[in-house]
Amino acid sequence: MTAPRLLTPDRGAMLNQRSLLLAYATAAYNLLEGLVAVAAGTAATSAALLGFGLDSFIEVSSALVVIWQFRHHLPEAREKVALKLIAASFFALAAWISFDAVRQLLCSEQAEVSPVGIGLAAVSVVVMPLLVWAKRRTGRELGSATVMADSMQTLLCTYLSAVLLVGLLLNWAFGWSWADPIAALVIAGVAVKEGVEAWRGEQCDDCAIPAARDGVGDGCACEPGCTD
Repeated sequence: MTAPRLLTPDRGAMLNQRSLLLAYATAAYNLLEGLVAVAAGTAATSAALLGFGLDSFIEVSSALVVIWQFRHHLPEAREKVALKLIAASFFALAAWISFDAVRQLLCSEQAEVSPVGIGLAAVSVVVMPLLVWAKRRTGRELGSATVMADSMQTLLCTYLSAVLLVGLLLNWAFGWSWADPIAALVIAGVAVKEGVEAWRGEQCDDCAIPAARDGVGDGCACEPGCTD
């Protein structure tokens, strides 16, 4: 693998701003997604839709962590704390998915067909991969483990959208209410794995070297004499 290139201060500042804008977009979309999912899930008595709505709110919390980090004049100074917070959101997501999936498996109540829920899941399957692509591209070039971890949170939301869509369609076509929670348990396992990696700071193995700041340090954006 070729050595990562050093970012210029201007390029680093531009990528910081892009990371912030992507986080704002993610928070706004997931907030709307969560509200629609909860409303549709309540109307259709769908545990899957209700769970998806709550998952969306957890994704909002991850985006808010990125916003908190990149509104600082030196974002990398907050990266370790930000990674811990995002890891906590992964664990919260896994816990909720597991609880909701087991509850669905044990509950015999059949949810009604929800055209709104099907439409919402279909839109999310298209929108979320675009956000994942933009975040990963930005995170790798910027050298930000936080942005990379947040991209994984968005990727899990993509998987959940696909699982929800398949589950709603199977329930509509065949009455297979068990399909959604089984797949959701697999996603919960992935969420735990990503949470552990975020906690350890293992999200950005092939990132660029952060921008040098005003010639201070050796291109690692730290103080003189820094050897990290």
